[in-house]
Amino acid sequence: MTIEADPSPEFAHYAHPEKVVSAAWLSARLGVKGLKVVESDEDSMLYNIGHLPGAVRIDWRTDLNDELTRDFIDGEAFARLMSEKGISRDDTVVIYGDKRNWWAAYTLWVFELFGHPDVRLLDGGRDAWMGEERDTTFDVPDYPRTDYPVVTRDDSTHRVFQDEVRQLLGSDIALIDVREADEYAGKTSDNPGVLRTGHIPGAVSIPWGKCIHPNARFRSLDEIKQRYEQFDPATPTIVYDGLGDRSAHTWFVLRNLLGFENIRVYDGSWSEWGNLVRVPIAKD
Repeated sequence: MTIEADPSPEFAHYAHPEKVVSAAWLSARLGVKGLKVVESDEDSMLYNIGHLPGAVRIDWRTDLNDELTRDFIDGEAFARLMSEKGISRDDTVVIYGDKRNWWAAYTLWVFELFGHPDVRLLDGGRDAWMGEERDTTFDVPDYPRTDYPVVTRDDSTHRVFQDEVRQLLGSDIALIDVREADEYAGKTSDNPGVLRTGHIPGAVSIPWGKCIHPNARFRSLDEIKQRYEQFDPATPTIVYDGLGDRSAHTWFVLRNLLGFENIRVYDGSWSEWGNLVRVPIAKD
């Protein structure tokens, strides 16, 4: 059962306005049949100190990632997770989280890998909801188990791996590094376990946070367009960061707000590239 889109004027000119909801829209629809709310934080314990009424928690570390392989869970595990959380294939799912929706966007992106038909992002995430002092609860919902179907994950249109990135270097693609400027320049690293600093040759630095206000809400469409005016939405585009979280947020912006037609995330990102033997690295 698809829930109507948020008609807020600030979303109307986005390429896919149906992918974003406001706190006011969501607050008015909590508990509506066919709507499920998911909280996905970097710090999963935040859920325990108050969350949206009816929201379930999905932990990006333990719920979405395979225990043995550096990869996401498979279709059977995703179906089991959805069923345990009380989410049906035809539910509208709204996701929100901390860190200005870093990991919420990452979780949404994984939902997209499995082709969930209707998944949306709460503009501003947990920050916006708490900032407006909207209702929260400590109660953990106990939804009836669903029978979510097993769906084979499709990585081809949303995800890219390091071997393909290496093959594409120097070709006619857009490669965007969404980390902070000092990370891109190799002056610092967000991950002490990475042996080398710098960026992938040919990558352009556009830090992910340029598209949102300090309160975590998206900037106007015109402001966002200005950030990416050098890029053609029809050109194949790859985004990366340190672990895939910030780049998933930029992926959401480029695909759903600006309408980029061929946008993928290199989720191995710098945590992989910076540790690979004999890969090219640039610093500037």
